Amino acid sequence: MFEQQPEHVRLHIKELATQASEKSEPSAWFDVLYVEAKGDAAQIPWAKLAPHPYLQDWLTTHAPSAAQGLRALVIGCGLGDDAEALAKRGFEVTAFDISPTAIAWCQQRFPDSTVNYVVADLLAIPSQWHLAFDLVFESRNIQALPLNVRSKVISSVASVVATDGTLLVITRFRETEAEPSGPPWALSNSELAQFENLGLHQRERLLFLASQETDVKHLRIEYHRKKII
Repeated sequence: MFEQQPEHVRLHIKELATQASEKSEPSAWFDVLYVEAKGDAAQIPWAKLAPHPYLQDWLTTHAPSAAQGLRALVIGCGLGDDAEALAKRGFEVTAFDISPTAIAWCQQRFPDSTVNYVVADLLAIPSQWHLAFDLVFESRNIQALPLNVRSKVISSVASVVATDGTLLVITRFRETEAEPSGPPWALSNSELAQFENLGLHQRERLLFLASQETDVKHLRIEYHRKKII
């Protein structure tokens, strides 16, 4: 968890994010961090080398019992654990990250994986992904990008959810509309409402704390894009 990282790590990440934003390349700092890690996952604050527990919970209680043939997309896949969890459930998984280093790391960790790991930019989604995925998993990527690109990022995430498809979002949450300091920059209710404005209906909203050692609030939200009758 970010709060549990040494202060020098948090300050370094903030510096990298600030520099990237000043260059109008708000997501460029991710690959810098992966390169600096030199293969040591402990240097990546969000890399737990295990699927997110609230994804695992959702897969146990909500996911289709037969996912074969259903296409899933993992946004900002990091080191690949969430993508592998979906593949084990039978989804045909595409997982992308803007960091070529992270993607190469995934392929090294899971050499026999069925997941299609690719380098792609959330701010420039490939056109062939439009409305293409039955399940889209977005965990903690929107919050890692500054507020001046938030609407564009949310629109990109929503754009890949197929008709009758599901979007599962895990994110930090702030109860105020005041601009937070970051990264990460927690999402507000008005920002989350943009998903519904883009045609996604909220099915479930779960508030949780990532650990007992912090009062930072997180949400897991399940959205659904209704069929057009």
